[in-house]
Amino acid sequence: MAPNLLLLLLFTYRPLLDNIRLSFFTWNISATRPAVFVGLTNYIEWAKDPESWQIVLQTVVFTVSAVGGSMVLGLALALLLDRPLRGRNVVRSLVFALYVISGAAVGVAFQFVFDPKYGMIQDLLARIGMESPEFYTHPRWALFMIITTYVWKNLGYTFVIYLAALQGLRKDLDEAAEIDRTSGLRKFFRVTLPQLRPTTFFLSVTVLLNSMQVFDIINVMTQGGPLGNSTSTMVYQVYQETFVNGRAGYGAAVATLMFLAVLVVTVVQVRLQDRKG
Repeated sequence: MAPNLLLLLLFTYRPLLDNIRLSFFTWNISATRPAVFVGLTNYIEWAKDPESWQIVLQTVVFTVSAVGGSMVLGLALALLLDRPLRGRNVVRSLVFALYVISGAAVGVAFQFVFDPKYGMIQDLLARIGMESPEFYTHPRWALFMIITTYVWKNLGYTFVIYLAALQGLRKDLDEAAEIDRTSGLRKFFRVTLPQLRPTTFFLSVTVLLNSMQVFDIINVMTQGGPLGNSTSTMVYQVYQETFVNGRAGYGAAVATLMFLAVLVVTVVQVRLQDRKG
């Protein structure tokens, strides 16, 4: 285990500790002047800025929607494609292929899907006499667009994990449910879903971590806009402050707060899983 631990120390924990240290300094990343120690100034400034709390709310909405949407749709697809359907292997490959496509490429493609004048959604709505929403000018529709794009891209990951879990379920429980003439819905909630609990826990943690780090889709599609920071999340705020505004210390403070939030949520998830177990 020593080589793996060494790599973790060098490329994960050392940068993490260095980021926490930097959050107590003010430093322009493009300037030659050295960093100046300012204590908790960066954290206080962040807490007093009303835009910070707006970004936190948008991060929560994005994360909850992305995690819930990815897992629910992934499980639904896995249940469907676990059946002996014709051509299911081809469809399985196509669904998983969504996950390996670059996020930037997906963002560019979905710009055409959501285009209010020439996009696919506009064309479909026009056929039934409806107008397309202004996805690129209305803040709420812009956030909906970002969430939908991410869920579409991440669907292949949750699908393939749930599909593997479904194929490893105990067959004797299914046979017992059939003998008892249990309805399909009751069988799903009383037999299938409890057996998927470890998989659901694993996905809730990994998808949460992945969704908190989404940058490429936001940067390609909206760059945090359209109005101010209406689609910005905390990870995009880190990029904006560090590399655009040149405030590396402030960006490090935001990154540290985001790390602490994710740590707390993950610990709570683990505790809840241990109690249920």
